[in-house]
Amino acid sequence: MFMDAYLGEFVGTMILVILGAGAGASINLNKAYAKGQGWLYVAFAWGMAVAFGVYVAASFGAPGHLNPAFTIAAAISGMIKWSQVVGFIIAQMLGAFVGAAIVVIHFYPHFKASKSEAEGNTVGIFATKPAINSPVFNFLSEVIATFTFTYITFNLGNFTEGLKPFIVGFVIFAIGASLGSTTGYALNPARDWGPRFAYTVLPIPHKTAAHWEYAWVPMCGPIVGAAIAALLFNLQ
Repeated sequence: MFMDAYLGEFVGTMILVILGAGAGASINLNKAYAKGQGWLYVAFAWGMAVAFGVYVAASFGAPGHLNPAFTIAAAISGMIKWSQVVGFIIAQMLGAFVGAAIVVIHFYPHFKASKSEAEGNTVGIFATKPAINSPVFNFLSEVIATFTFTYITFNLGNFTEGLKPFIVGFVIFAIGASLGSTTGYALNPARDWGPRFAYTVLPIPHKTAAHWEYAWVPMCGPIVGAAIAALLFNLQ
């Protein structure tokens, strides 16, 4: 049963990144039909990516976290055992990496046609980067956005049931539309670090910098924000 749950977190996170990073590639890379689409396109795509990732994970009997920060928060709130946390996080990170690799294969000719960062060949397809580089405020943006997402989602109860994954998806969309435009709203260390690592190590044509100097923000900010949400939820 536990192995099915770990597999579910792996596959669900893979689906999340295929759809989310796929949207990033579509709006950035040369000769893609969706190139140049706007922020709401991206926010909606990531919202639906989360919804369908949760559905897939739940079909394996997994909790559908798809997110190390959310997994840690769930353990703080007693929703899962602490002994499950490391396994879920490893599964989520691996799933995110594999999802990004699939996006690279799918869009490979478009990476070849995009020869510079100015032409859209950027780590931003896969990972987050700030609109204004201000590390303290970038960190706070991720804390605030992830707190909001986690606290709302905890109050949905079992969010893998019925249409609730779509509600979670629309929460992601709402946060993207409202709070996400400062940092690209990682909310999720796996969704950022797995694809960022894939962009770093895979033989992507004309790839540019992966900007690991920023990567602490989408790792630490979501964990802190989700933990605060869990502590507040415990007081209810």
